[in-house]
This record gives sequence, C-alpha cells and structure tokens, in this order.
Amino acid sequence: METTPEGTDILDPFELRVLAVLAEKEALTHDNYPLSLNALVNGCNQLSSRDPVMSISEDTVAEVLQRLMQAKYVNGITQAGARVTKYEHRLRIKFSLEQDKLAVLTMLMLRGLQTAGEIRTRSGRLHDFKSVAEVEHALQFLIDKYPPLVSKLPLAPGTKEPRYGHLLAGEEALAREETAASLGGSVGGAGQGTKIGALEQEVQQLRRQVDDLTAQFAAFRQQFE
Repeated sequence: METTPEGTDILDPFELRVLAVLAEKEALTHDNYPLSLNALVNGCNQLSSRDPVMSISEDTVAEVLQRLMQAKYVNGITQAGARVTKYEHRLRIKFSLEQDKLAVLTMLMLRGLQTAGEIRTRSGRLHDFKSVAEVEHALQFLIDKYPPLVSKLPLAPGTKEPRYGHLLAGEEALAREETAASLGGSVGGAGQGTKIGALEQEVQQLRRQVDDLTAQFAAFRQQFE
C-alpha cells in the first residue's frame, strides 16, 4: 500500500476489490458476515456486478488482508471454537460514513465510473435510495470530505449526465480510468477484465520478488558491517 506525500493511503486494485466485497457482502449476506477467506476470494472473483472482472488467488487475497489489517481498514476475527479467521471492513469507522455514503462508495469501487442514476439502479440492495437526488447528496458528501473520496468528472462528449469515480486509488488512477472509458467505453468486459486481473496478479508477484531480494541483500550486507 502506497501513500501520498500528505500521508493519504493509495489503494491498489486488489486492496480496493477486497474492501468493496467486504462492504457489499455485509449488506447482502448479513448472516454470513464477517467473511471467511474462501468466501472473500469467491466474492472478489465473482463474474457479475464487477468491473473489471478479476481472477485473484487465495494467497494473494490473504496477503492483501494483512496489508489492510495493518492499515486499519480490516479486522480479523477469530471466534471461540472456530477453525478459521473471518474478516470485516472498517470503512465506516475509517471515513466516518453512514450506510448511504458507504453504499455509493462501494458501488464506485466495484463497478468503476458511473452516473448518479446508474449508482441508484445498482445499489438497491446496499441502500434504498428514493431518488437520484439522494444519490447526488451522498456523492456530494464524499466529494466535500477532506481529503475527498469521490470526484465528479466533466461531461463526456455526447453525454447528458456526469460520471463519478472514487479517489481511493489516487487521482492518477482515476484519470487513467477516465481516459480508458472515453477511448473504449467500459473497461470491464469479461475477457478484458480477466486480462487485467492476470496483469495485476503478475505485478503482485513481482512486488513479492523485489521484497525478497531486498531482504536477502540486507542480510548479506549485515555480514560485512
């Protein structure tokens, strides 16, 4: 997990997916929440209601959870007599969010750039927005936070409604997503999403290799100090 010079966390695609799935499943499958690692992996790799579609291994999700717990985004819970640890998000506490704002942020994390109308249509089971205006009110709250969690994008050519995107991955990532969407429409077809997931997994593997080499070099250098 990277941070800006101001100390704001910048979440990578896997961290975003894990957090969003935890927030989604809390509302949709309350009886089975907190989630086991296996249930969380299944949610991350779900083919519906995801943009992009990803293919993330259990080992990668476990590593992501460790980073998120260290940064206080997730709690790991081991109940008495239970054989597995279960996980819950802390987004409400981390960002002081009520359920309507959390529902909007979760949809943007799961589905990418969207209009207020699209968010209302897709978030019905997370929060029952009575009107598009209610969604816009929640979006404005997220825009006005410091630091902001959401950005309102300029109208794209040929469109009548502005789209919104979250800022949890940083402004540069949002700009790339906006450019990709303007060039090719949705960035999340199933085939393309799978390719993106594979590339992201390769990045994770390279990060681990760099960390291992750094640790080996440090141990080697200590022999001569």
